[in-house]
Amino acid sequence: MSQTVVIKGNRYGICVYLDPKADFETLLKEVAAKFRESAKFFKNARMALSFEGKALDNEQQRQIADIISRNSQVEILCILSRDEKEEKRYQAAIEQKLKQEKANVGHFYKGTLRSGQVLESEGSVVILGDVNPGAKVMAVGNVIVLGSLKGTACAGLTGSRGSFIAALEMEPTQLRIADAIGRGNDTRERKNRKKTPPRPMIAFCGEEGIYVEELSRDVLHDISL
Repeated sequence: MSQTVVIKGNRYGICVYLDPKADFETLLKEVAAKFRESAKFFKNARMALSFEGKALDNEQQRQIADIISRNSQVEILCILSRDEKEEKRYQAAIEQKLKQEKANVGHFYKGTLRSGQVLESEGSVVILGDVNPGAKVMAVGNVIVLGSLKGTACAGLTGSRGSFIAALEMEPTQLRIADAIGRGNDTRERKNRKKTPPRPMIAFCGEEGIYVEELSRDVLHDISL
């Protein structure tokens, strides 16, 4: 079996060994063949790519990455350098990217959260019910309550000030988005002082803290979600 091209797995993706003695065109053909054979194994993998063996310039690395993507279902997130310090920066960037993408994947919770209950989510969460006083919702992404929010809601737990909290009825004990905190009295004062039927509201970060506004197309357009 030809060892001109060898595919090895590592913690952050795949490392492709290229025979230093082989010419580049031969290596391209071998890489294409290897990844066609392994396409079912990798499926829809999303990985970093690194090289061993033959020295390659940036353009050659890009060509090989393209060959891999065209001959398999692998998505190359980035190409890792052999320099240890730079590689660590790439690894941190990959982990952050995957964490952010994970935060965009939400899940649903059906039911009412009662006093003392805590609901945590590594992404965004949609609650089909109420959040009563004394209950708490914590999400890395966004918090959406299709009911009354009268407890505590925390969004953007990993520091994303672009996260938001929305509810059909917004009367929280406390709101928190990233490092910004809004008290219940603060948020209620932003609404009409007169008793009016509850309307959908959205809380988001601004320059002076958390703002709570009536949920409308204009508000959605103005803020970064």
